[in-house]
Amino acid sequence: MEFYIISMLNGLSYGLLLFMLSSGLTLIFSMMGVLNFAHASFYMVGAYLGYTLTQVVGFWPALFIAPILVGLMGALFERLSLRKVHKYGHVPELLVTFGLSYIILELVQLVWGRTAVEFRPPEILRGPAFTLIHHADDSMGFTWGAAPVEVCQAAAQSFCSPFPATRAFMMLVAVVMLVSVWLLLTRTRIGLVIQAALTHPETVETLGHNVPRVFMLVFGAGTGLAGLAGVIGGSTFITEPAMALTLGSLIFVVVVVGGLGSLSGAFLASLIIGVVQTFAVAFDHSLIGLVQGLGLQLSESWQQNSFMRLTISQVAPILPYLFLVLILIFRPKGLLGTRET
Repeated sequence: MEFYIISMLNGLSYGLLLFMLSSGLTLIFSMMGVLNFAHASFYMVGAYLGYTLTQVVGFWPALFIAPILVGLMGALFERLSLRKVHKYGHVPELLVTFGLSYIILELVQLVWGRTAVEFRPPEILRGPAFTLIHHADDSMGFTWGAAPVEVCQAAAQSFCSPFPATRAFMMLVAVVMLVSVWLLLTRTRIGLVIQAALTHPETVETLGHNVPRVFMLVFGAGTGLAGLAGVIGGSTFITEPAMALTLGSLIFVVVVVGGLGSLSGAFLASLIIGVVQTFAVAFDHSLIGLVQGLGLQLSESWQQNSFMRLTISQVAPILPYLFLVLILIFRPKGLLGTRET
């Protein structure tokens, strides 16, 4: 039982990291209609800036300063580059953000090197948030933090399953981010101006609002959210130049599956993909075993097929993209989207 509980929590935490990253991209697209190919690169910059600032001012100040710096970089890019090509349509926007991703990658490698850096979380987040204890009588125990050493060392009597505090903190920040962005867009004057500027820019300008500045702030806020995800994700997993490439394509899967421009859809898709991928990696059963477990019989030729001998963990990386293909075929607007993909 503790295996399923911990695996579910790991899947939810990974899914919430995907949401933290995809929420900024969703915000930018829903407000501006721009698919930012460099979004994952801003995530990487947030991780590296967080690593550098942590060595100077500590982790907690870096958690606030790094996203602000990344947001300023995003706003500056929108003001000096993206705004000039926005009037030419989506293709120039895609090309300029695609080029920016390569520029950021090269700059990161020049400044911080091509190998991973040791971005460690603060002392309070280095232990487990809680520990599940499976006793010999099959009863389940629970304790905050680390379990007593004498309990976990008695392997014949109990088994301990800790859940890292970094993942619990990641889940907390993601939920706070979701609530904050939703309240900002639906319950504040700024949110109403942002939404109105997308559909009726001339009217908003007539009312005295600077629409280009609104778009610049939206783009900066979206990249700032990516920077926040980078600080937390970089300290939880690994900070390296390949981290943008690792998650870059996956967040586009999340955005399309959830529905382009839908924040709630991105949240739902992130959780589904995170949980499915986590459980797929955890199960080391072959496809043959899975089919036979469903009560189906395979011919001898199929049993000897190398594809059927693949384990579920081996095909786990392609599952999100398979889900994407199915969504595009049967529901092009996504799970909770309103516009066609």
